[in-house]
Amino acid sequence: MADFMTTEQRSRAMSRVRGEETRIEQAVRSLLYKRGFRFRKNVSNLPGRPDVVLPKYKAVIFVHGCFWHGHSGCKRSVLPETRAEFWQSKIGRTVERDRKNIDALMASGWHVAVVWQCALISKHLLSDSIDTLADWIISDQLWLEIPCLSNT
Repeated sequence: MADFMTTEQRSRAMSRVRGEETRIEQAVRSLLYKRGFRFRKNVSNLPGRPDVVLPKYKAVIFVHGCFWHGHSGCKRSVLPETRAEFWQSKIGRTVERDRKNIDALMASGWHVAVVWQCALISKHLLSDSIDTLADWIISDQLWLEIPCLSNT
């Protein structure tokens, strides 16, 4: 599939992508807050700077964008054909870094959840994902991954 933007337009668009305070992160935090969970966000002294940190439960939540974190099998994580080697390397490094950060957190006794962007794309999916997260937070389960629940 050919890119519909010029190189300059694509560069400008990609330079505006930020690593925190995305709409999906804000939605997850807002709904957790409404359910009574209190948390800190983007705690810099923890591996990977988790998006949501719940110290009371010793739990962290990462909200991953499917493209940027290489969500395997998701149609939102298809690599561009242009500069494919660059993108494969970049996303591969991100996936490896995520794995190391999660391993380090779990080795330190933290409970870790990863919520994928595709699991939050509709109000229904978002609600189901928050239900699952809320149940996980108060459980003894060490690991949770919320993938896409529909064919998006």
